[in-house]
Amino acid sequence: MKLIPSFQVDHTEIIPGIYESRVDTLGDEFITTFDIRMKIPNKEPVIHPNAMHTIEHIVATFLRNHEEWKDRIIYWGPMGCLTGCYLIVKGRPTPSDILPLMTEAFEYCSEYSNEVPGANPKNCGNYILHDLNMAKWESKKFADILKTNPCFEYPTQKRIETESGKVFYDS
Repeated sequence: MKLIPSFQVDHTEIIPGIYESRVDTLGDEFITTFDIRMKIPNKEPVIHPNAMHTIEHIVATFLRNHEEWKDRIIYWGPMGCLTGCYLIVKGRPTPSDILPLMTEAFEYCSEYSNEVPGANPKNCGNYILHDLNMAKWESKKFADILKTNPCFEYPTQKRIETESGKVFYDS
């Protein structure tokens, strides 16, 4: 089975940033998936599930209400590894096009002081799994990275290629 593109990214070299994970087409439209990487994989502690759940609720609500972007947002949600989130949008914006939106979203989350949107038994499947203070702390840390030193280019793994053109993949 062929390795999917997100597993071909060298996770030993990736740093926090905004990366184009993949571009798909649906009819005549582009759909772009962004890797919003908040932590250095396998080196930094991951985002606690309670904080990640809160970030998911606040940022999803922010994005789906953003005047300029709300009609282009398809999905916002956490990565299983808890080192970041995926953002899926209509169109073909670049990571640098998304930078102002993500900076604004994480600044918003870092300053959020109301009840977490949808954090109740009627609207959420695990409404007690939230931590607003940690979500704010993680969001501020990431917003500061986006404002000072954003990274947009994935480090890719080098594959061994034979003279005959065969490429070797990880198992």
